[in-house]
Amino acid sequence: MPQKTFVVPNIGCNGCVTSIVNELSGLTGVSSVRGDVATKQVSVEWDIPTEWEDIQSALVSIEYPPAEAS
Repeated sequence: MPQKTFVVPNIGCNGCVTSIVNELSGLTGVSSVRGDVATKQVSVEWDIPTEWEDIQSALVSIEYPPAEAS
């Protein structure tokens, strides 16, 4: 099962994390979503049929895009 931890710069409060968790949990195949306000990190575990691109698109659609990898 793929897993990824990434930074979402727009996270500013627990409400932001709740929005992200609710949105990503609604994707078929997503089994776990955790977020941390202090570090602005989100961890997601998923399986087929979801792909990383689906997760990115969902985050962009709710205005919480993941930071670009450096």
